[in-house]
Amino acid sequence: MHDRKVHEWLHPAGSEWARFCPRCGVELEERYLESEQHTRKICSGCGFIFYLNPKVVAGAVPRQNGRIWLVRRNVEPSWGSWTFPGGYVDLGERVTDAAVRETLEETRLNIRLDGLLNVYSYANVGIVLVVYRATVIGGVAGATPESQEVKSFRPEDIPWNDLAFPSTREALADYVKFEPPPEKRPAQTPSPDDAIGE
Repeated sequence: MHDRKVHEWLHPAGSEWARFCPRCGVELEERYLESEQHTRKICSGCGFIFYLNPKVVAGAVPRQNGRIWLVRRNVEPSWGSWTFPGGYVDLGERVTDAAVRETLEETRLNIRLDGLLNVYSYANVGIVLVVYRATVIGGVAGATPESQEVKSFRPEDIPWNDLAFPSTREALADYVKFEPPPEKRPAQTPSPDDAIGE
């Protein structure tokens, strides 16, 4: 499993890296703001307050015919490890739209979001991960520049020892608890849209 310390280094929650104003380039300094009761990075030139907030990441666990689709990462961090599709939310983009877009970009699959799985955040990591349950509604799975392999797994066959991040493990564990195994689900007639070839 991916080392949490490396994850913290890649997505630091601290402010040491922020040294210069993104507006005018003058050096930032730490000042206590009485109005906010918090120490902030403030530009010593133009007075701009540099708020340091976590990045938002959107992900989805796509389901199809009782299996879930995972991707083997083709980028660092955690190159070669398995995770569900996901990535950063672009400025001006809805979180739900980002989850759908990232899934298409990483798996070539179109999905319908079925509901929120959970939100994951960590004290020393500067991201907030929003994960949705999803159903595949189209497309043909295939590798992309971001994924060296795209594969469907039965929940009992998830490669727990080769997952990319602590959040990957936690989200998939939540998914398995949330989604009953096929034999315990109510019987339903499959629609033509469910028969997407792997």
